[in-house]
Amino acid sequence: MNDARRYQMALAALTLATLILFCLSLLVGPAGIGFIDSVSALFSERRDAIALIMQEIRLPRALLGLMVGATLGLSGAVLQGYLRNPLAEPALIGVSASASLGAVLAIYTWLSAVFPPALPLAALAASVVAVLIVQAMAGRRGSVLTLILAGVAVSSFAGAMTSLALNLSSNPFAALEIMFWMLGSLTDRSMTHVWLALPFMLAGWAALLTLGRALDALTLGGDTAASLGVDMRRVQFLAVFGTAASVGAATAVTGAIGFVGLVVPHLLRPLTGGQPSRLLPTSALGGASVVLAADILVRIVAPERDLKLGVLTAIVGAPFFLWLVWRERRKVA
Repeated sequence: MNDARRYQMALAALTLATLILFCLSLLVGPAGIGFIDSVSALFSERRDAIALIMQEIRLPRALLGLMVGATLGLSGAVLQGYLRNPLAEPALIGVSASASLGAVLAIYTWLSAVFPPALPLAALAASVVAVLIVQAMAGRRGSVLTLILAGVAVSSFAGAMTSLALNLSSNPFAALEIMFWMLGSLTDRSMTHVWLALPFMLAGWAALLTLGRALDALTLGGDTAASLGVDMRRVQFLAVFGTAASVGAATAVTGAIGFVGLVVPHLLRPLTGGQPSRLLPTSALGGASVVLAADILVRIVAPERDLKLGVLTAIVGAPFFLWLVWRERRKVA
């Protein structure tokens, strides 16, 4: 089977899997609503209990799982292609840590208690500021190494400030809320969160999906890509700000969900023939499938204990990361 055929089959299978998991996400829950009742309640104009559960609880949760998963998978594939680093993920440029810091400050100052949308808005604003700092530190002609170092510095500073806020918090309930939010979850999200994140995610997706041909050229090396007419400054701008807009919005509404952007592109790369332009849509679908599946598993494994989505993805992703490091070490050796 040639690479093109394998890619088409993988794309079709991932699309089908994403649709099935999205439907399952709408149906799985502690309420025990039947299939027919669930489907009819989604389109019902009545405001009974079943309609409220489907329209105000399960539908936003499924939509956010789809959106956040696609964002993490797509941005991870772009960053791995642009940085030419198999260990790259969205957190590498400081977006996730900075968004977490913004949310922590909103909780710490009680702003989120007075105005609930302040939490995702503060997280989104912090991620934008962080990326502006990273871009300024890296410079318009900054190398890939400079960009990585700037991202690590911003991420470390944001993590330190988050720890400081937890350390100085005089209210144990605020500290507990901060810790739970940082674990990442789709629980108790509403359509307000969906509409808040959607414009930024769409803008980020649009920027990232335009980089397919440039990333294909980068597989030949930066100098060769530049000689083929690739504008490296434009590629850096779109990669960084596309990731900031989409991942910042995702972190703002769900908290930090790690390892999806690292794991998914690696799992799917063999199915795309190693071609980055093909990896982008498959990683988006794969990321959506992984997050939806993990969220369904969370509801099945511990329905009464509120197991956080970020905890589950870390449990699965961390061993994969160690295996990836071990494999890279063998290649070098």
